[in-house]
Amino acid sequence: MTASSGSETLGFETEAKQLLHLMIHSLYSNKEIFLRELISNASDAADKLRFEALSQPDLLENDSELKVQIDFDEKKKTISIADNGIGMTREEVISNLGTIAKSGTAQFLESLTGDQQKDSQLIGQFGVGFYSAFIVADEVEVLTRKAGTPADEATLWKSKGESEYTVENESKAERGTTITLHLKKDEKDFAESFRLRSIVKKYADHISIPVLMEKQDFVETEENEKDKKKKEIEYEAINDAKALWTRSRTDVKDEEYKEFYKHISHDFEDPLEWSHNKVEGKLEYTSLLYIPGRAPFDLWNREAARGLKLYVQRVFIMDDAEQFLPLYLRFMKGVVDSNDISLNVSREILQKDPVIDSMRSALTKRALDMLAKLRKKDKEKYNEFWVQFGQTIKEGPAEDFGNKEKIAKLFQFTTTASENDLQEQGLEEYVSRMQDGQDKIYYLVAESLKAAQNSPHLEIFKKKGIEVVLMYDRIDEWLMGHLNEFEGKQFQDISRGELDLGKLEDEEDKEQQEKSAKEFADLVTRIKKNLGDKVKEVRLTHRLTDSAACLAIDEHDMGAQMRKIMEASGQAVPESKPIFEINPEHPLLVKLDKEADEERFGDLVAILFGQASLAEGGQLEDPGEFSARLNKLLMELTGKD
Repeated sequence: MTASSGSETLGFETEAKQLLHLMIHSLYSNKEIFLRELISNASDAADKLRFEALSQPDLLENDSELKVQIDFDEKKKTISIADNGIGMTREEVISNLGTIAKSGTAQFLESLTGDQQKDSQLIGQFGVGFYSAFIVADEVEVLTRKAGTPADEATLWKSKGESEYTVENESKAERGTTITLHLKKDEKDFAESFRLRSIVKKYADHISIPVLMEKQDFVETEENEKDKKKKEIEYEAINDAKALWTRSRTDVKDEEYKEFYKHISHDFEDPLEWSHNKVEGKLEYTSLLYIPGRAPFDLWNREAARGLKLYVQRVFIMDDAEQFLPLYLRFMKGVVDSNDISLNVSREILQKDPVIDSMRSALTKRALDMLAKLRKKDKEKYNEFWVQFGQTIKEGPAEDFGNKEKIAKLFQFTTTASENDLQEQGLEEYVSRMQDGQDKIYYLVAESLKAAQNSPHLEIFKKKGIEVVLMYDRIDEWLMGHLNEFEGKQFQDISRGELDLGKLEDEEDKEQQEKSAKEFADLVTRIKKNLGDKVKEVRLTHRLTDSAACLAIDEHDMGAQMRKIMEASGQAVPESKPIFEINPEHPLLVKLDKEADEERFGDLVAILFGQASLAEGGQLEDPGEFSARLNKLLMELTGKD
């Protein structure tokens, strides 16, 4: 570092270096997005200054007309994007441009496949902002001065997008940031008026501050170059420069809504759906909500920044106002602009304001209605949504009791009536297909779809043609602890407690069960004595038709899925033992009842118990002992000693 210039050469952090490489090599198919990203950042800088100036008007430095200005030089092959927004200090430059301080970065980089087309889509999900400049530039310069600091406290940042960058002290008369791109040889076509204008109209027409370019008064030739230098260059706004959400819905085209979504979310992909709404009356506010097409990498980080962009009377207040939607809707993006909130509002005040509570309630219902309409009008698109965000929506019943029924109507599950593994069914559809006399919604929680489909607990339901909801997401058992009924129908876990089919059982079944209970009473006692404290209870069951035995959970015990979640998080798990249920109709049990050799009886019981544990997706307590008993039985069957 030199004392005179304060020049310093620094290395990019590892993740930034990797992302820069990807910028240069993966986003070749949509290079022009660099301008959208840089204009979007400039707009954000203007928003932040406008907000800070509410309490510190001196920050405007007698220049209150916020704007973005684009200049280009065809001969030098440069483009510059300048804003008079908030600007950055030297420390902020190093933090913002040398580091990717974004949760999920490592996970994002691990997800890359090496396939350029697929990786391009992943990068779009992650959002790249400033780094997109290196798609078209082989060198980038950033000259910036924080609003309110002296002219000689500006910072100049330079990099060729490789392993390092330099920062040095500089002077800058105006506050804000100017980014200069030195274009690659094969990207020089971007330094051309018509192309730049068309890109701005395509991607930045909705930006609420003017994007200025030099007026096209005359044809640019060498002859008039001197005249051009003599006259003061005039600029004109080439975008609409009106906040999109303030316009009437009938005046906004679908493409404009899509581009505005990309502006506020820094996503490269179109949203699945959006809802633009103006509320008048007791409360006055405008909202524009979006459903993204893909889940962000930090979706499961419940502490990550989330929420809507908050404006008060069209003045930007904050980026991630989380108070307007519950946590299970944290994937929603959008803007809310209120006339009823104070301009000097803080996050702390937002948490205590009754106006916010009313807006939160209304916006939550609007978001849920959006999803319900999407499911009704476009099932294929909704299925895409469900793959990305279904598990997040399942957090809803525990967090939002008042909207529990609305949320449950959004759920999708595989059921035993699904034509294939991937076809998802809703609870409303399930209820509509319930049999006469069926008063419960039957469901089964398992480790995987295959485990659920092959569970012995389904046997009686298949025989009687009763549909069962199959649940295998890691959140499902926890969900069902908060969802007791749907449209007046109680949920029933078919692996929990004693099976009661109510009116779906006929008298002949009940008579047979009573007969079996007397006939096999001694066998039940004998098995219980043999298994000892491995089980809570041994009992006959009528839920099996093909299997000899299965394990059931006591009515109030924790299921296997919930136990694993708690153990993984280091929480103490209460001890519980399974209930061993046997099928008196199965030939193995009939033979077991007649087995006089106690050692052989013990081997057979241990094998049946082990098989039942494996069928539930459980683990054997002593795999070696189980194998030895099984091998011993197989040797007997082959006639070997």
